[in-house]
Amino acid sequence: MGIFADAFKRNIELRDALDLDLADDPASRSYLKRIALETCINFIARTFSQSEFWVKDKNKLLKNKIYYKLNVKPNTDSSATDFWHKVIYKLVYDNEVLIIKTDSDDLVVADDFYREEYALYEDLFKDVVIKDYQFKRSFKMSEVIYMNYNNDKLQKFVNSLFSDYGELFGRMMDTQLRKNQIRGLLRVENGGGEISEKQMSRLQKFANKIYDKFKNNNVAIVPEVSGFQYEDLTKSDGSKGTDNGAENIQKVKKLFIDDVAKIIGIPPNLIHGDVSDLANAMEAYIDFCINPLISKIEDELNSKLFTENEFLKGKRIEVAGINKVDPIKNAEKVDKLISSSAAKQNEVREMLGLEPVEGGDRFILTKNYEKEGENTSKGGEKNDNEGRIDESKR
Repeated sequence: MGIFADAFKRNIELRDALDLDLADDPASRSYLKRIALETCINFIARTFSQSEFWVKDKNKLLKNKIYYKLNVKPNTDSSATDFWHKVIYKLVYDNEVLIIKTDSDDLVVADDFYREEYALYEDLFKDVVIKDYQFKRSFKMSEVIYMNYNNDKLQKFVNSLFSDYGELFGRMMDTQLRKNQIRGLLRVENGGGEISEKQMSRLQKFANKIYDKFKNNNVAIVPEVSGFQYEDLTKSDGSKGTDNGAENIQKVKKLFIDDVAKIIGIPPNLIHGDVSDLANAMEAYIDFCINPLISKIEDELNSKLFTENEFLKGKRIEVAGINKVDPIKNAEKVDKLISSSAAKQNEVREMLGLEPVEGGDRFILTKNYEKEGENTSKGGEKNDNEGRIDESKR
């Protein structure tokens, strides 16, 4: 309320208006950008943190130390879910992520680092910081797990997009806050532009009391004071028609989140929980957002955790569970894949996100898929040497 004192002490001259502290730029409300990025990136991170990492030796699933580190406890301070959530978040938000393997075989995510690039030699990672600890040594590219999101223009594009949305959002917020604002005129009947210190003090106290009454009470009664006249302008400033301000603000926030989601590859209706066309939206989300991340992570883990010979002999890391097929909805298709020898049983189980089983690495051909004139099925329901089954006796 000090604005009254300043105005009157300077004889209420027009030039004094130039000394007032104007409102901040409405586009400075950067939390709109933060909300959009946090919403979209955390959506991907939560999805990926539900995955399981399979360590395979050909068709055999291994439960070894690598499996434990990737799926249970990567380090002493975080679970696998929290660890991979942080990895995906930094990968998308910072466009890169660095994972260090410590002397105790723990996997930790670097909070800060400097990459020194070379044309013909391995890149070096220096000044690596984990929480409050900075490594004094450098790490070679072959010693770390490093992934790049290949979308370095995400932040630039979001910033450019926000420059428009942020200004619109800020102005709408300012307009909404001004609605139903307490407004009034306090007139001095005598004295003109010259007011004594005593009168100024009385005027300021009266203005403060009026403001406090209106602000803190649903019903406020203001007494008349001789020499001072207060006129309420709140009613005269009321807007006509329906007030859609809050609804429009929500629409702007939703539009901005939608645009950011599309940049990253997330169908907007998934972000907002819209169930319309959910199946197609999920399929697009898996194909164009999650699967590329899976391929990137699998490639990096396989290249750093196994040697070339080990990989060529069948050792590998596979991410399962995120892009699995629903076995109930696709039961008929699953049966056709196996019974027609289009895929082995374990290959189909892998599509379903299920672990391989013993004896599931052979083709099965049912009798109705045999060529005309061939009859290789024997012994009713018993399998022959080729694994063929009499379909009619199932």
